[in-house]
Amino acid sequence: MKALLLISSLTLIAAPALAAVSNPNITHIDAAANSMNIAKLQQLSASTQDYDQAYANYRLAISANVMGQKSLAGSALTAAQATLEALQDSQANAESLALLSSVYGMQIALDTTKGAVLGFKSAKAIASAEQLEPQNPRVALVKAIAAYNTPALFGGSMQNAKTLASTAIERFAGPCDNICWGEAEAYTWRGLAKQELGDNQGAIEDWQQALKVQADYGWAKFLLQQNQQVSAK
Repeated sequence: MKALLLISSLTLIAAPALAAVSNPNITHIDAAANSMNIAKLQQLSASTQDYDQAYANYRLAISANVMGQKSLAGSALTAAQATLEALQDSQANAESLALLSSVYGMQIALDTTKGAVLGFKSAKAIASAEQLEPQNPRVALVKAIAAYNTPALFGGSMQNAKTLASTAIERFAGPCDNICWGEAEAYTWRGLAKQELGDNQGAIEDWQQALKVQADYGWAKFLLQQNQQVSAK
């Protein structure tokens, strides 16, 4: 897995799309993650439970990693993993399994020695999630991220990443009233895949679309600015 890129990209996906009506805890977690408010994320991880608690710890891990607090990032991921694995045993659903797959993926990005064990677990979790909810947009998004970051030797593919991100985008058009994050990320990941495939204009259009979904989405803004800087040279 391309650890450096995955860590930097996870850093910037901490602001999920808020256009759909999400549950209050997810909305608060998203807002705290968007401003990288570690204290608030810690408070939310302590005051929530089940999926919401795991999601808070996941976003806490991302923000802590950005701030150079590696120990906190690791402990937050461990907590998220424990919560989600408990849910997997008691009341597994597609959302918790997809998030668990992402948690495993970030753990691998932070420590590649975990790849042999957690890579298998990540793949198993996302396969189970897809079996439970074949049309879930976050399932397709997690698969797209994995396809992008996994070396071709181990089954990664930019074309698959692009196709899966497109699938996620199509699914985000459906109604959502609970767990709704991920649409802006889907456009951004598809743009990255297009860029790798040589379609720079298509990448720009996707990043612009991500900002239409969420105007303050920092990762898309960063990529557009970076592209402008490269073009100006």
